[in-house]
Amino acid sequence: MQDIVKLIANYTAIVAEAIAVVFIIIGMLGALVIYMRKTFLFRQEYKAMTESRTHLGHILSVALEFLIAADILKTAISPTWEDLGQLAAIVGIRTVLNYFLSKELKEIEATSRT
Repeated sequence: MQDIVKLIANYTAIVAEAIAVVFIIIGMLGALVIYMRKTFLFRQEYKAMTESRTHLGHILSVALEFLIAADILKTAISPTWEDLGQLAAIVGIRTVLNYFLSKELKEIEATSRT
């Protein structure tokens, strides 16, 4: 039974990482399309930059959450004290990144509304 749970957790972690990669790729392409369209078609360089950064920021935030979930699943499979320490560091760093990313996105959105 434990082997089945470990196998499911391992495959789920791989799927979560793959989803994060897909989100990042889609976010990059979407941000590029927004930037190119606003810059070259409408000549709105500043708006192009802020909208593309906002779009990419939201996508990166979601991708970070999937990566955190994958790390938690990997550590749940065979936790050692070293693995738990690494997980704590990774989750801490990614949480701080996500916090500041969300904070910056809120500031950008508040600025663009006015």
